[in-house]
Parts: sequence; structure tokens; C-alpha cells
Amino acid sequence: MKNLTIPEEELMLPGHTACLGCGATLAMRYALKALGKNTIVTIPACCWAVIPGVYPARTLEVPLLYTAFEVTGAAISGIKNALEATGNDDINVLGFAGDGGTADIGIQSLSGAVERGENVFYIMYDNEAYMNTGVQRSSSTPKGAWTTTTQVGKVRDWKKEKKKNMVEIMVAHNIPYAATASIAFPEDLIKKLEKGKNIKGPKFYHIYATCPTGWRISPSKTVEIARLAVESKVFPLYEVDHGVYNITYMPKKNVSVKEYMLPQGRFRHLTEDEIKEIQSEVDKDWNLLLEKEKWTQSLNKVQ
Repeated sequence: MKNLTIPEEELMLPGHTACLGCGATLAMRYALKALGKNTIVTIPACCWAVIPGVYPARTLEVPLLYTAFEVTGAAISGIKNALEATGNDDINVLGFAGDGGTADIGIQSLSGAVERGENVFYIMYDNEAYMNTGVQRSSSTPKGAWTTTTQVGKVRDWKKEKKKNMVEIMVAHNIPYAATASIAFPEDLIKKLEKGKNIKGPKFYHIYATCPTGWRISPSKTVEIARLAVESKVFPLYEVDHGVYNITYMPKKNVSVKEYMLPQGRFRHLTEDEIKEIQSEVDKDWNLLLEKEKWTQSLNKVQ
């Protein structure tokens, strides 16, 4: 990791229309640094559908295709197959969609694409709600969070369900590579995407992308909150390479879930007992991840 040189070429131009401190813009910037100019991107309805600006303005220095909310998996499949049919099989095809367009509305076409073994990249940039349309709850919204459709008030109707684990869903499809990444750890993110260029088949990336607007934080805290998510083990960094788990960053600080949640307005309604309950769930998930890493790596050595 320390020897990784981050590419200097910028394929995302200044002048986009994203909110201040938008983590999704960093996710795209780093992704294109890793994949390079020989890339085609397709984007469904999401924040990134408006971030590039109004035609003929553009933010990306690569070809971009807009699609309907639910069809990113089908779009990248069609683009890749068309390229291969014309002998252009060295072009990276990237589906870049939010959590709503991936974990909810687009999961059927994504599932079909990875089940067929399409040689494509898919990034779910996760700002943990439908941010483009007004901060509505998605299945990737974490337990305890306020959104405009899980309001607090007297009834305390915050999100009661745990976040959907898209990496595990992709692993269940037996794809060759799936990984988490974070905008606070660009070297890790870029390394994982560069690794994917040498893997044939579907590659899925779940990128943590802070949203100051929806999370009720200062734009200046974008990277800090993203780092706290990893250090607190709320969002571990790991990869699953042909079924073998590898934790790519071991937290260096003893950060509690409370320290991660308190700076965010979307969690300020939670009581001490409710935060302790979420802490217990995070600890359980982290220990399970450690066991998966240990078991799959030992099994791999035997084989």
C-alpha cells in the first residue's frame, strides 16, 4: 500500500454541481484515476446524474451514458458485449450508481449481470439514502438514522432495520472480486480498482461516500467522518478475492460507535442504550468478518 503511486491525471474536471463536501465526487475522482481514460461510465438516476452539469457542459473526460434508475447492470452488460463484438475488449466499462439505485431499485439488473459473469466494474457509491430526491431511506441506510421518511419526533420512527450488506450479496453470486472502499482511504480504493483490471469477470465495489447534506454534518468533516466509520469498524475495509477474505485496513485507534455517530445530526436522537445496542451489533459483525478472513485464508492454503 505504501508503494502505491496515485495517478496524477485528473479525469474529473472542476465546476461540477455537487453539494459542498460531497463524498460521491471524491469516489468518482479516485475511481477514474485508477481505471484511466480508457473507460466508459454509465450512471442511472442519482446524485451523479446531475453533478456533471447541464448539457453541453461536462465534468468527466470519459464517455458517459445516462440510464434509467433500474438498468445499470443491463447497461454495462450491453456496452461491454458491444465493445467485445467489435474487437474493443480492452476498454473498462463502469457502472456507477448510488445505494438506492443498487441495493434497491437496480438490484435485479445487477444480479443478472454478475450471474452471467459480465467482465465489468460496478461501483455503489454509498451515501446511505436517496439523497438526490430529498434524503429518503434506502435499504443501505444504517440502523438508527434519521431520514425524511424515517423521521424522529415523538414517535421516534428512525430506521430500525440493519443496513443491507451488498458485498455479501455479491459474494453469494460467486463473483471473482468484491470489496469495500472509502473516500478517506484513497490509496486502498485505487489499489483495489487497479487490481480489478487484471481480473476477468464482474468486479463489485462498495464505496463509503459521506453526504454532509443528508447526514447533517459540516462539509469540512467529509473525510473525518469517513475515517471514523472505518476506525470504529462501522465500515470495515476488506476484499473478497475469489472467495478469500482479506481485511485491507486494521483500525489503529480504539474508536467507539458513539464517537462516529455523535458529530452527525442524523444520529443525535439516539439514547445511550440505543447506541450501545448498535455498538454490540458492530462488534458482532467485525468478529464475524475476522472469522471469515481466518477461515477462508486457511482453506485457501490447504487447497
